[in-house]
Amino acid sequence: MHPKALLEASADLVGLVLKFDHPADAVVARFFREHREFGPRERATLAETVYAVLRKKLLFDHLSPSGTGSKERRMAILGFPGPRDFLKSALNDVEKRWLDNCDAVNEADLLERHRHNLPEWLVTPLKAQLGSGFWSLVESLQQPAPLDLRVNALNEKRADVQKELKLAGIPVKATPFSPWGLRIDGKPNLNKLDAFARGAVEVQDEGSQLLALLLDAKRGEMVVDFCAGAGGKTLAIGASMRNTGRLYAFDTSAHRLDALKPRLARSKLSNVHPAAIAHERDDRIKRLAGKIDRVLVDAPCSGLGTLRRNPDLKWRQSPQSVQELTATQTAILQSAARLVKPGGRLVYATCSVLPEENEAIAEAFSAAHPDFVPQQAGELLAALKVEGAPDLCVGGESGARYLRLWPHRHATDGFFAAIWNRV
Repeated sequence: MHPKALLEASADLVGLVLKFDHPADAVVARFFREHREFGPRERATLAETVYAVLRKKLLFDHLSPSGTGSKERRMAILGFPGPRDFLKSALNDVEKRWLDNCDAVNEADLLERHRHNLPEWLVTPLKAQLGSGFWSLVESLQQPAPLDLRVNALNEKRADVQKELKLAGIPVKATPFSPWGLRIDGKPNLNKLDAFARGAVEVQDEGSQLLALLLDAKRGEMVVDFCAGAGGKTLAIGASMRNTGRLYAFDTSAHRLDALKPRLARSKLSNVHPAAIAHERDDRIKRLAGKIDRVLVDAPCSGLGTLRRNPDLKWRQSPQSVQELTATQTAILQSAARLVKPGGRLVYATCSVLPEENEAIAEAFSAAHPDFVPQQAGELLAALKVEGAPDLCVGGESGARYLRLWPHRHATDGFFAAIWNRV
């Protein structure tokens, strides 16, 4: 495709995404459905442009007023990937000079906000938690996340699948923490691989895999994935149960659960029972009260631990939306806890990096429910033979009560988990 046409399309897509009416990935997917003329390379360029703009929006907002043309075009120029010669063939002389001036800007001369590209309401809690490590996090958030796979432990071995993928020309290495994980740099077309078609692998961030591992579901147990969504953790839990017992996948969105069906078919699991519920107090929940061995609550959250994948979230979330989420998280956790039988385990998790969605929720729950005894995530992970388990955890007298994962420290998405056993 001619560079000018590709840049024009990039500007159009940038304009749609910056309305923030819908998640960026949904806007990009719809744009591609409506424009079938773009091949794989053009689609990759368009997507990379959009995500560069979202990652560096404050910097590009600062640089763009000195340019010419529409703001969407200026933002697209700044975010356009690849060699400058290709891009410049689509620019006029004024735009070329402007772009050269932008490229010559020394990052050290920029204001902090133009270096971190985060809203100020998010900067404050991150600096409070990380101190000087804040800038390491910033650097990691400017990079795309690697592609993590989970090997289906029901009928596959990680080493065998790793060899198979390498033979297919896909560079892959074992994840450092999850015993089920493989990590790929790049974005190969997994749908064409036999390993994917037969259910040997599923796409799942290593941090998400560790949540399923922490639940430690056993053969023959009754287990609930309370906010199952598309079922990534459900499938990991079902495999760890060796396809025995009964695993309920609950979610308030039937649409999200529909996405589980083809994945479930590939997995060869028969112990999973998806069910859409109206709300956390649904009658199905009441009927199972006090009967469940293990419950995972991967609660609806801000998603701010996934900014490498979803950089639009930092612009679409706000202190007000987070406050609303914490009320929802508290209600869901309380309802899910009713399912747990004495001796059972409850795991609360988010993919957020904000303490008010994580430690604050867990500590309030512990104070209100003395029959739920907090467990040490570090000890549980060590018992499961996870290497470096203490370095994955924070909090409590031991410093290892909660699982707390960071992109810059652990190369995972940002995750939190708290664990209790009911007495």
